[in-house]
Amino acid sequence: MSKILIIAEHTNDTANASTAKCIQCATEIPNAEIDVAVFSDNGESVANEIAKMDGVTKVIRIEHDANSNPMAALIAPQVISISKGYTHIFGPSTTFGKDLMPRVAALMDVNQISDVMEILDSHKFKQPIYAGNAIVTVEAPTTVPVVATVRIASYRAVGSSGSAQIESAELDIDLPSHSRFIGIQAATSDRPDLQTAAKVVSGGRALGSEENFEIIYDLADSFGAGVGASRAAVDAGYVPNEMQVGQTGKIIAPDLYIAIGISGAIQHLTGIKDAGTIVAINKDAEAPIFEVADIGLVGDLFDVVPELKAALG
Repeated sequence: MSKILIIAEHTNDTANASTAKCIQCATEIPNAEIDVAVFSDNGESVANEIAKMDGVTKVIRIEHDANSNPMAALIAPQVISISKGYTHIFGPSTTFGKDLMPRVAALMDVNQISDVMEILDSHKFKQPIYAGNAIVTVEAPTTVPVVATVRIASYRAVGSSGSAQIESAELDIDLPSHSRFIGIQAATSDRPDLQTAAKVVSGGRALGSEENFEIIYDLADSFGAGVGASRAAVDAGYVPNEMQVGQTGKIIAPDLYIAIGISGAIQHLTGIKDAGTIVAINKDAEAPIFEVADIGLVGDLFDVVPELKAALG
């Protein structure tokens, strides 16, 4: 039997969708027993939510004042303290997971497997390399725990008809003092989260300015979509870097992705290859984005986007 520990990503009030996708990945491992650890200062609501997710055997609440603002440097040693007996430790391949899981692997003195996109066997996985241009099969040793991040764009969230037990764990460890939470600066938005949105509209360098990017926001708001951007648009200062989609940004898998004024460099395509339907709007008929788009429209975005928004009502 494989005993799997998943590290939950959450906001202290609700679980991030990446947690349910990690669980889906874990359910594909034969004979899996899946526990989910919630590190928080008060994780009752999150634990109750995760306990209802299909496939979960047990939810472990680890509560400490230091977990009120999750920091990888403080959570990693707590993960180690409850890791005994687990054959696999999974976290999401999000900003949270990419910060935490390498620390866990280092403390356990094992190699991390990144971006698991398919389970072949309990210790055999597929993962993308070279910006997603190639897929490799890797096999981990069975003598040490598998520490891995899950490519959440490759999985759908599990359902919520489960009834896992919830238990609390008391940790008697000294947490490191070299890192401490000072504050957080983050953009706030009423729009859907980019990594979990079912519909995403992204703009590229062709917008020309931060002011012109407003037409992307207006279009997205007209039908409740999240908003992304190409690296070129971010580098040009049109939008903040948390909106970047692609190899060095966020890898997403919405049902609908609309790329406006984006040429389609391979680094950007890496971030959207799992999208359900890709729509491209670009005045360059030879733009690479049209090679992957399901629907393509050659035209000036400043003419097309207002017409599209009007058509949507």
